[in-house]
Amino acid sequence: MTTGTLPRIMAITNQKGGVGKTTTAINLATAMSAVGKKVLLLDLDPQGNASTGLGIRRADIRHSTYDVLFNEVAVMDTVMETKVPGLSIVPSSIHLSGAEIELVTADNREFRLRDALRIPLPFDYVIIDCPPSLNLLTLNALVASDTILVPLQCEFYALEGLSHLVKTIERVKKAFNPALDIHGVVLTMYDKRNNLSTMVAEDVRKFFGDKVYKTVIPRNVRVSEAPSFGLPAIVYDMRCPGATAYIHLASEVLKRERTLLTPQTATPNADPVAGAA
Repeated sequence: MTTGTLPRIMAITNQKGGVGKTTTAINLATAMSAVGKKVLLLDLDPQGNASTGLGIRRADIRHSTYDVLFNEVAVMDTVMETKVPGLSIVPSSIHLSGAEIELVTADNREFRLRDALRIPLPFDYVIIDCPPSLNLLTLNALVASDTILVPLQCEFYALEGLSHLVKTIERVKKAFNPALDIHGVVLTMYDKRNNLSTMVAEDVRKFFGDKVYKTVIPRNVRVSEAPSFGLPAIVYDMRCPGATAYIHLASEVLKRERTLLTPQTATPNADPVAGAA
């Protein structure tokens, strides 16, 4: 990577909570850094689970995403290193809880994150972990992003609100960010023993077609345990089914990236992430 280039910015978003959004953000970022990508994870969720899930202690945080949005602190002045080589984070802050109200009357409210990130940064990718709602924080993420990855839980209510998310993305494209697109949909918490998981997966693939990644993320206890140790599942137990799935998801994402960015020269390649594992 050449220092001084604009990174690719990807928002991980779904307005429904409990779909594996933060888990996906952490493990996708980890797997991408494992193959040599310099990745910055930006925690835009007031709950701060991406920060604690990577072992960041609240007492060690000097500046956060709140300071980037409201105090004009430069992104690089908020970056903290993680235990994962090649993966850095801009941590969340409890102050983000009131950001929605502050943004309502703020100048340039939709573009604050975009303006902070659209500068040369020493990263290949910025991955934004969004709040579980379609609020002004999420809108800032969508306006700032090149593309969106949507985690979708394989349960009965998973498809509720999905059309609303798609309509919101279309409105953001028309009003603020014409280049924005859905990179892909990843099916999470998949249980092959449950017929409902299969039915939901089929419905989603009918709705989104090739936008749905082939990789599905299974329900996995080890993935659920990992955040309590401040580690990504890929580091906590790389051989567990959930970690393996995220490694393959990262490979799919990077392959799709090569196709999107260099369509005239893109050819099928070996699995770079799985190979590194």
